[in-house]
Amino acid sequence: MQRAVLSNYFKGVATKRLSSVEVEPKISNQHEFNGDENLKDLFGSERQTIPARFIYFGEGDEDTLTDIGYVTWYDARARHPTRSEYRCYYPTNTVIEHAREGDLLIIGLKSDGSLIVIIARAGFTFESQLQWLFKLTEKQSTQTFSVKNIDKKRDVQLDYSGRTIMDQIGIDVVVTDDNYLEKMASQFKGTFPSTREFSTFARETLSGTINNEDPDKLLMTWMDKEEVLFRTLERHIVSDRLRQGFKDDVDGFIAFSLSVQNRRKSRAGYALENHFEQLLLYRKIRYSIHAVTENKVKPDFIFPGIKQYHTPNFPVSHLTMLGVKSSCKDRWRQVLSEAERINDKHLLTLEPGISENQTNEMRANNLHLIVPLSVHKSYKPTQLKHIIDVKTFLDLVETRQLTRIVISKKLI
Repeated sequence: MQRAVLSNYFKGVATKRLSSVEVEPKISNQHEFNGDENLKDLFGSERQTIPARFIYFGEGDEDTLTDIGYVTWYDARARHPTRSEYRCYYPTNTVIEHAREGDLLIIGLKSDGSLIVIIARAGFTFESQLQWLFKLTEKQSTQTFSVKNIDKKRDVQLDYSGRTIMDQIGIDVVVTDDNYLEKMASQFKGTFPSTREFSTFARETLSGTINNEDPDKLLMTWMDKEEVLFRTLERHIVSDRLRQGFKDDVDGFIAFSLSVQNRRKSRAGYALENHFEQLLLYRKIRYSIHAVTENKVKPDFIFPGIKQYHTPNFPVSHLTMLGVKSSCKDRWRQVLSEAERINDKHLLTLEPGISENQTNEMRANNLHLIVPLSVHKSYKPTQLKHIIDVKTFLDLVETRQLTRIVISKKLI
């Protein structure tokens, strides 16, 4: 199985906070990022024009924009005998048009020599995730460029969370395991099985090799394994379809491309739900899944069950509601309208580095965030005071279940 590390994709990154003169046309039309001597570590001293892909990350997924262009690195005072004034020129594009003063700018020099120019709205989740991915400090987020070479000796391992962020910036980190390809091709007959069937298959490949007593590690191990196996099978099936070709069927090609992307997005959420449910079965914790509460709403999980939820005299203090979203962004608010009887709600997510503004808003709405322990490193210490891990949540519902046994005999 191939190793996924950051240096496979980037040689280095330069980062800074945008100033008004760099992005606001009312102040300046120079279309340049103010360069400095530090950028010579990334681009060298010679003038060059480099193809670039521009990405803008706003407050949520719907605010993401992309554009294609280039960046020209040059010395504006190249003819001056003693002075240098390096600049990065960029053409007008939709990404730059949405940038604001104070937004985070990251210029990544990719391994193929091209650039990816990322602008993330200050104070939102994408900014936090990018800072974590590239291991940027606050000192590297000033209005002066800071350059960081991607050192192979101290490389960044791209785990499940890291690969998720890379995918959002348009870099497909493909980690496959061909040892299971023949078995999958035979068992699934060259097609994609249901997510539940595939989740079971992924767990079975790890049977007897992992410790069932650590639910946080177990959940992420299952998720990672399923992701690797899915990408292996996907590569096999998609490659076969591409070899068949589309001739002049442009609509067919677009439809096929969209189906691949949509399958990736939906599968991750269902996989998380499937594997978490297995943890509940291991612990013999009672639950209802996708049961109807009010207004035909179906929360992901209700503990100890939907029967108790609809029993008016069953104590609310012993009811628990859990939403499951592999990535949440702004979608976490959907959970707030589910299970009206339960005021304090819980949300399980694999989303790394949710912004402090978002987690504060969650707390204000009585939503308790559950994040696997290995993903905690992407959050600030102040946030972790209010974030629990998977084991802590399982202990909570198990304790409520044991107490419920006594209460249920009297009420149900």
